[in-house]
Amino acid sequence: MKIAQVAPLHESVPPRLYGGTERIVAYLTEELVRAGHEVTLFASGDSVTSARLVAPCRRALRLGREWTDPIIPHLLLLEQVFSRADEFDIIHLHTDYLHLPLCRRSPVPTVATMHGRLDLPDIAPLLREYAEMPLVSISDAQRIPVPDANWKATVYHGLPRGMYSPGTGRGGYLAFAGRMSAEKRPDLAIQIARRAGMPIRMAAKVDPADARYFDEVVRPLLREPGVEFIGEITDAEKNAFFGDAVGLLFPIDWPEPFGIVMIEAMACGTPVIAMRRGSVPEVMVHGKTGFIVDTCDEAVRAVSHLHRISRAACREEFDARFTSARMARDYLRVYHQVAVDQGRPPHRRFRGVA
Repeated sequence: MKIAQVAPLHESVPPRLYGGTERIVAYLTEELVRAGHEVTLFASGDSVTSARLVAPCRRALRLGREWTDPIIPHLLLLEQVFSRADEFDIIHLHTDYLHLPLCRRSPVPTVATMHGRLDLPDIAPLLREYAEMPLVSISDAQRIPVPDANWKATVYHGLPRGMYSPGTGRGGYLAFAGRMSAEKRPDLAIQIARRAGMPIRMAAKVDPADARYFDEVVRPLLREPGVEFIGEITDAEKNAFFGDAVGLLFPIDWPEPFGIVMIEAMACGTPVIAMRRGSVPEVMVHGKTGFIVDTCDEAVRAVSHLHRISRAACREEFDARFTSARMARDYLRVYHQVAVDQGRPPHRRFRGVA
């Protein structure tokens, strides 16, 4: 197939540091290229890919200073995509909602993966207007606020099988990774670790939007004994960070659409203690890959039971359900279905991923 992958421009593909959507686009793109498909990646110019790269901006918006209004480079991105739409069998978009008017008028099939939360009040009327748009969810829980949208599939995220290897957990600490934001509850992670008598290491990004929360709520807690904030880390640093941890704390307080950090920990053989929110019950297997809890007290008690979780079983669950090869196979089925539904089956033989 001739496939266009359209990434947001906030981070490079893959990101140098924190970044969820762009990271998944990178893994998917590489698997599709490896399977022999002709892939064009629309992304920032500092992206690294085996696909053909088309870039409306030189650097990712978060690290560069070319643009003061992030909407403008995204509009240029979409113009580049749809001005050459006839080159593709399908266009796969990861750009929230900006593409919807253009998709309605596209001469070739399009599909969009929704990567964010869908429980905000403005989203439902927008998706009702574009009810014909084929969508992919990243968990079944993500769909709950808009069940009547044109969902074609749920495709769980995946990571390259060889990217991480299981660690020993001998570092003797609990880990927290992600964003320093109120919805991720780093303050609760610190509270759980302190009550459990365990040190905690925190590898996290502070977005400008979360700066006040970080300064007022989290920063004072970083002075507590046994709390270490190391900031954002690279992919190369994650294996040791997760693999040496006794467990990962994921005490979220929002309807998490997926939670890549959970499968990163599982790939490193590290069990997870997570609040029962959003996608958590779909991603985790309670008692096998960690513990799903409903309260802080339950989380504290779960820390003392982490030794019962087999690190090998955590890795086995990752291998069975959360590799990028499996993700690519799932998306190829979606592409084929959408193309056939719209009367534009691929000209080339449909190929899967090994």
